[in-house]
Amino acid sequence: MNRKTGNDICPFSRRRFIQSGMLLSSVLFMQPLLGKEAGNPPVPAFTLKPIGRSLALKDYYIWCSSPIWGEDGKVHLFYSRWKKTRGMSGWIHGSEIAHAVADSPYGTFQHQSVVLTPREGYWDSTTCHNPLIKKVDDTYYLFYMGNSNGKTDTKRIGIATAKHIDGPWERMDEPCLLPGEPGAWDDHCTTNPAFVKGGDGKYWLFYKSWNTAEYQHAKGAIRGNRKYGLAKADHPAGPYERVSRHPILDFSDSPNNAQLEDAYVWQERGAYHLIARDMGFFNHEFGLLLSSKDGLNWSSPRVAYRAMTAYVKERTPAAHLKRFGRLERPMLLLDPVTEKPKFLFGATQGGDDDSATTFVFEIVSYKL
Repeated sequence: MNRKTGNDICPFSRRRFIQSGMLLSSVLFMQPLLGKEAGNPPVPAFTLKPIGRSLALKDYYIWCSSPIWGEDGKVHLFYSRWKKTRGMSGWIHGSEIAHAVADSPYGTFQHQSVVLTPREGYWDSTTCHNPLIKKVDDTYYLFYMGNSNGKTDTKRIGIATAKHIDGPWERMDEPCLLPGEPGAWDDHCTTNPAFVKGGDGKYWLFYKSWNTAEYQHAKGAIRGNRKYGLAKADHPAGPYERVSRHPILDFSDSPNNAQLEDAYVWQERGAYHLIARDMGFFNHEFGLLLSSKDGLNWSSPRVAYRAMTAYVKERTPAAHLKRFGRLERPMLLLDPVTEKPKFLFGATQGGDDDSATTFVFEIVSYKL
C-alpha cells in the first residue's frame, strides 16, 4: 500500500535545502544487493522531500535527534551534542542530551535546555548519548546510552522519566539492560535503544551489541560485527529480560562484513518495521528497511533511503568530515492521528559550521 502525505501541518519554512526539489520514486526494491552498487542504484521504499538542517549549533556537533509531538502541538526534539572542540569522536567521552522545540516539523528548532549530563560516580559518568523519547500513558520515557570510562565496553542503556515533556527528569541509578555473560554475542555493551509496545502487551527494547573478543581481534575500519537483540518487560521502565541467547538480527555470514546500526522500530499493518543505517549491504550511505511479523524473524534488508547527495547539493565539506553524505541515526515522527511515518529525522555532517546537524525530510510516500 502506497501512503500519501501532504503539507497539511504547516506550509512555511521550506527554505535552504530545497534547491534540488528531488523526489524519488517509491517502488519497493525487493532483493538486497550485498556490497557496492551494481548498475542502476536501487530505488528506495521511501519517497523523501528535504526540509533541511533544522537544528544547528555553532559550537557543537549534533547527533541522535529523537522527535515527539508535545501536548502543545509543537514538535519536541531530544538530541545529543558535544563541544566542537572535542572533534567528531568526542561523543564517546563528552556527550550530553538536550531538548529543542519547533512550531512544526517544517520549522527551525530552538534549543531549550540540557536534559542529561554525565554524572560522576554513576554508570553514565562519561557520556549521555543515543536519546530515544517515548510517551506511555501519562509518562515520558527517555531511553539513552551512557558509559563510565569513555570507551565502548561500558556503554549501557538507561532510562529517565518525566510527567511533563519539559521535565524535571528523574533517571534510574542503574542501567535497564546490562551486557550478556562473558563470551556471549552481546558481552561488550548495550546501546542504540529502540522501543515499542508489542502485540503481546509487553514492552520491547531492541538493542545493539557485539562480542568483545571478536571486536578486539578484528582488523579493518569496522571492528567486529554489530548485531541486534531483543529484551522485554512488563513495564516501560523494566526490568528487561532477553528473549533469547541469540541475536535477532545477525548478518555476520554476509559478504563485506555487512551489518546495520541505529535501528528505529514501529508497528504498522500488523507487522513490525525497522529503519536503520546501512553498514555494508549496499554501501555505508543508505538507510535500510526490514519487516517482521513477530519481531524475531526479519526480512532481508531493503533500501529505505539513499545517500544525502540524492536529495540535496551542498558545498564540499571540510576535510575532517569523513562521513559527509550520510544520514545517520534515522528517527521517524509519526502522524499524530494515523500513527504512520510522516517525517524522517537524522544526523548528518556538514552545515555552515563544518560540524554535524539535524536534518529533516518530509515522507511524501512509502511502500512497506
